[in-house]
Amino acid sequence: MDRAHSVAADTIADDPRPYRVYLAWFGPGLVKVGITAVERGDARLLEQGAVCFSWLGTGPLMAARRTEELLRAALRVPDRIPYAEKRAVRAALPRAAAERAAEVRELHARAVALPAWPESLRAADCHVTDHLGVFGLDRAPGAFGEVLELVPGGAVSGELVAAAGPDLHLAVGGRGVVVLDTRLMAGWGLVPGESGEGRLGFPVREFRQEPDLLF
Repeated sequence: MDRAHSVAADTIADDPRPYRVYLAWFGPGLVKVGITAVERGDARLLEQGAVCFSWLGTGPLMAARRTEELLRAALRVPDRIPYAEKRAVRAALPRAAAERAAEVRELHARAVALPAWPESLRAADCHVTDHLGVFGLDRAPGAFGEVLELVPGGAVSGELVAAAGPDLHLAVGGRGVVVLDTRLMAGWGLVPGESGEGRLGFPVREFRQEPDLLF
């Protein structure tokens, strides 16, 4: 990916397009702030695997950046969350949509009440969009772990039961569901799988799960 002209990498500051600031929720205790061009819609949220999100405001790029920094400084909201943390909490998401939206709603109210809110950023009402069904996570069992690396002689195959951001959730027979980060697949080959319940021959890191929260 060429990041020479990347908003996310802070390599441009004069983009005239309008931008949105968003709050994205990935699981209990994991909310981040970010920005995306208005013309991209919610594509950025889908790419990151955000389980639910709400727009926070719309305005010029630098006003959006200042709002992002304001939330980091005043409310300690991060602008990055490692994928390993996203996967672990995704394995035990709350069942109720209202419960999944609660942290976003609470943080949205605190954010728009900040006294240093940039004047050129127009605040948005809180409307939480839930991607659980879009990703297929409303139907898939919680994953027990993630593939750590691809190694020579190994393989993973199974039924695709959910997909969130770069992550494929694969049911591998009696083992359950494992998460495969497709970014690990660069340079590796895809071949037809053998019939059966699936195969898992790569190193896996298991998640710590709370059974009473699983689907």
